[in-house]
Amino acid sequence: MFSSHDHTPTERPARRRPRALAALAVLGALAVAVAGAPAATAAALPTADQPTPPPPVTAPAGEHTLEQSDVDAWLDGLLPASLESAGIAGAVVTVVHDGEVVTTRGYGHSDTGTTGGEAVPVDAEQTLFRPGSVSKLFTATAVMQLVESGDLDLDTDVAEYLDLDVPRRFDEPISLRNLLTHTAGFEERVGGLIGFGDQPVVLRDALAEDPPEQVYEPGTVPAYSNYGNALAGYVVERVSGVPFEEYVERNIFEPTGMTSSTFVQPLPSALQDRMSQGYATSWDAPGQFEVVGAPPAGSLTSSAPDMARFMLAQLGEPGAGSLLEPDTLDLMHAPALDESTLGGLAAAPRMTLGFFDESRNGHRIIGHGGDTQFFHSHLQLYPEERTGIFVSLNSSGTDGYATVPLREAVLQGFTDRYFPADDAAVTPVPGVTVDQDTAREHAAIAEGSYVSSRGVQSNFLATLDVLSPTRFTATEDGRLLITPGPGSATPALYEEVEPWVWREVDGQRTLAVRVAGDQVQAIVYEGAFTLLPGQPERAQGVVLSVLGASALILLVAAVAWPVGAIRRRVRKESLPPGTGRVSRILTKIAAVCAVLALAGWAITVTTVMSLQDIPEASLRQLQAAQAVGVLGIVPAVLQVVGAARHRHGWRRIVGTALVALALVGVAWLALEFRLLAPSVSY
Repeated sequence: MFSSHDHTPTERPARRRPRALAALAVLGALAVAVAGAPAATAAALPTADQPTPPPPVTAPAGEHTLEQSDVDAWLDGLLPASLESAGIAGAVVTVVHDGEVVTTRGYGHSDTGTTGGEAVPVDAEQTLFRPGSVSKLFTATAVMQLVESGDLDLDTDVAEYLDLDVPRRFDEPISLRNLLTHTAGFEERVGGLIGFGDQPVVLRDALAEDPPEQVYEPGTVPAYSNYGNALAGYVVERVSGVPFEEYVERNIFEPTGMTSSTFVQPLPSALQDRMSQGYATSWDAPGQFEVVGAPPAGSLTSSAPDMARFMLAQLGEPGAGSLLEPDTLDLMHAPALDESTLGGLAAAPRMTLGFFDESRNGHRIIGHGGDTQFFHSHLQLYPEERTGIFVSLNSSGTDGYATVPLREAVLQGFTDRYFPADDAAVTPVPGVTVDQDTAREHAAIAEGSYVSSRGVQSNFLATLDVLSPTRFTATEDGRLLITPGPGSATPALYEEVEPWVWREVDGQRTLAVRVAGDQVQAIVYEGAFTLLPGQPERAQGVVLSVLGASALILLVAAVAWPVGAIRRRVRKESLPPGTGRVSRILTKIAAVCAVLALAGWAITVTTVMSLQDIPEASLRQLQAAQAVGVLGIVPAVLQVVGAARHRHGWRRIVGTALVALALVGVAWLALEFRLLAPSVSY
């Protein structure tokens, strides 16, 4: 499952695009590299997979009373037109305050009728939505119940609770605290994340088969992980002795009266007729029911009234159904890690035991977003104000980012309307100042290219680091221009508000930097997402230049060889002496295989990122072609030596040398980005 906190193409689903169009985007990048033009970041220029984000949706702010008539009027003025312009079929919103449900509103259609039949409007009370990674809050709640009962300990190694091996590279224990704060150190997994069909997913099998590698020391690098949350759910299953779905039914749904919710996949027959269809856009045919491959990280199905009941219970409201004791709720809602492991990263908003810190306007707000391919949701709680809001959309919209500004308009608009900021709420910490010389020095140190910690290091998806870097550029006045901005799709300007802490200019997003000496170790934003310094050899300009030049040389050679053969046949000429026939044939085969492998990997990465599975056999075939290209370096070098020894002329010597260098370039890419890794589990 994806979290709507992170909006880069790597980490949340873009609307599916034809493979040919995506391949053209890859070829376009190669052409730019070959021509010597600077490569743009993935967010700076529109591509086939990443269209230009729509303009932000705005919502009015001012003095308003948090009551049904006002909230309804505001939502009715905001959502219908916004849904239509964004190509989103339907939505639901519910708001709670002071122990009561303020409103539950439905908009648009749960079935647009595009495949026949009449359109069905969203029924705010009955229609079911898929909240995506908001499901993780239920996993965290279940864990905290067992912590409260003494059956679990937050800081015990989870291996003591499990009957399967947890991936480990470090000796440090992996605790439930790590799992709930996304600091267990796991790389990401994409394959099998969302599928279709009528076969239920067995949680243990999903966790035990091809688990992701542990790539960071536990507690030190926040890296959002579906696997980690699903592992926490399996701990609940093991310790409670019942399947996770059954545990949640008994201990969360029943006490709170959530009679229209389930983690069961596919849906029980009693709920199927109430399920909203999911859409790419409001004019497309509906997609199939999505089966989340890493339950319970995103497999919840629920109604808006049920989500209101959950929010009231999380707020500890009397009569809402007791989920946790007040002290346990306070523990769950408080920052869960400190400087002892995070170091300087602790100065930014931190994860609680399950929630993100989404504070705004000086008000403490905790929440969680979630995205499937078709559904896009967010839940926020205001513990001090006894308030909560939940919004869910059943379509991705006109492009991969259409739901982002719309959800922000609802959530941030709600805060600005009912909990506006005073001037002191968004100013730097009192008594802390950063002089301009220090700001310039720190900005210069932070300048550079960064990649997301939520990525893949063990296989071919390591290539994504090249496609979506984040660039920090120091300005003359000591600010940082970040492209794309953290949690955004567009550039953002940040200023240092206290040492190694930056805040968005004219905004409220904050990031913190952990440094060692004068070297940046990590930059964290939104609690569970970290930017790590990019490796110089993986810089976009370096990689695309090598890739583009190598591909161009091999393509030209592949065309030149048959043309040359035809010309020699017409002229009745023979190859010059010293041209080894076997090495020449092997070099040709290697060049063709290398080009085919590059094209295959481009299509494969595009397909995987649209959440379509690739058979292992296909990946192994690509690796075989790639291996032939690597082995072809030997006969290619023999061709160069033969041409030089027999003085075939500078054109022939240069030509054979370029082919050999191109094969070396492709081999370097294959080794650097794990294209030949033993594991192809992505």
